[in-house]
Amino acid sequence: MPTRFRRTVVTAVLLAIMPSALVGCGLLGGEDEAEQPGRAPAEEAMTKARERVQAYLDAMAAKDVAAGRSQLCAALHEAFDGAATGPNGDFADHFEVPRSEIVDIRPGEAGQEVSVSVTVTAGRREATRALLFTVTRDGLDWCISAERPGGNSPAPVAPDGSAPASTP
Repeated sequence: MPTRFRRTVVTAVLLAIMPSALVGCGLLGGEDEAEQPGRAPAEEAMTKARERVQAYLDAMAAKDVAAGRSQLCAALHEAFDGAATGPNGDFADHFEVPRSEIVDIRPGEAGQEVSVSVTVTAGRREATRALLFTVTRDGLDWCISAERPGGNSPAPVAPDGSAPASTP
């Protein structure tokens, strides 16, 4: 893979994650836990984290900047607005996202950590990168509070085919 393209992809990821230390959220209202009395908090956290990250990945593929922005915590909006459609942003016109996959979800220090594999193309060049999103909760809402290169390995599968319970 040419070094220039690799630098472009790395720069795009870095621009998207500049404010990764910020964890405050304040987007759309969510459903009250009382509305889901049978759902365990850990299960809800994993479900909401998966939903937010999948919606962001779908927005990247569709080049829907508003939909992508709506998945982020309010504290990230200004940085996102400045970088998302720039030359190296996640939503830049010359990038396409033909494939993305959520690889793993587990509790982390700042929220749920969602590992993904994203394939990006620019012209004939293609690169697949691992990204780690952090999804946090603020009140009743969930939002993406960080994105950075790397990710967790998929959780091992138990002999019965189920994933073992994760430990915080």
